[in-house]
Amino acid sequence: MDFRSARQAVLQLLRTTAPADVPALLHWMRTTRDFDEFTEDNNDILMKNIADDLRGCLPPEAMLCSEQLALQKLQQQPEPTVHVDAFLYDEDFIDSLCEEGKMSRNYCTVCGSHQTAPLGFISHSFSLAELKFLYHHVLPDLSGKVLVDIGSRLGPVLYGGYLYSSAAQIFGVELNEDLCQLQEMIIEKYQFSDRIKVLHADICTQGPLLQSADVIVMNNVFEYFLTEAKQASAWDYIIHNVRKQGSLLVTVPSLQDSLLGLKTNLQLSSWVEEIPLNLDVCQQMDIDREALAEIHLYKVL
Repeated sequence: MDFRSARQAVLQLLRTTAPADVPALLHWMRTTRDFDEFTEDNNDILMKNIADDLRGCLPPEAMLCSEQLALQKLQQQPEPTVHVDAFLYDEDFIDSLCEEGKMSRNYCTVCGSHQTAPLGFISHSFSLAELKFLYHHVLPDLSGKVLVDIGSRLGPVLYGGYLYSSAAQIFGVELNEDLCQLQEMIIEKYQFSDRIKVLHADICTQGPLLQSADVIVMNNVFEYFLTEAKQASAWDYIIHNVRKQGSLLVTVPSLQDSLLGLKTNLQLSSWVEEIPLNLDVCQQMDIDREALAEIHLYKVL
């Protein structure tokens, strides 16, 4: 059936629907995810395949035994908090795990009772929808540009940059060797090595890379992985080296929140200006607007 015939068939179906049910049918057509398999492009499918590969290599919480400090900091949160990687587990996937009893959204406030409260969730990765928002609506055309993801962990920012942008070079800098190996596995399997390179390194040894970067991404980059003293030192190093006028920083949370309570001497207004983001472009997308509001874009002065 060609497009014209298919269009006529859909309209005829609407005309033969009981008038009282037409609003419900139209609402379903606007909001359902039943059409996802027909609207996804090949890049979306590749990203979901990558998430499948990574899930098979990781425990459900997507945290490794070698990430001891991050695990300790999760346990020290004022309310019970679990890490649920947004790239690996979207809301539908979490719902299915909860139905199977493999995950819970709540914890018991009195052991053995029916008194429950919502668990706190935190992710150190962007979801697929957030990555598409980042590359399609936040960042400009990256043709010929260098993008650096500090604390690249599982690498979704790198893979998204490869598939959803024209960035010439994409670097991930990751301190954890186990995570670097997972990223290298994906890069080799999907033949991304012509534009992606992962560096097993402390960002405080990467001055020349930071100085050359056109875009730097930092998603929950230091808080859970470094002591406060080392966080302050890392930020001082970044601020000292990221001075390329017009280069862009993408951060979650805001720079103000990231630096709050740390001993740094920086006046943000002398280093960067924040660029407001238009969240209205995502009105028709199945995406958490609160999560989008956590994404901040800055331009180096």
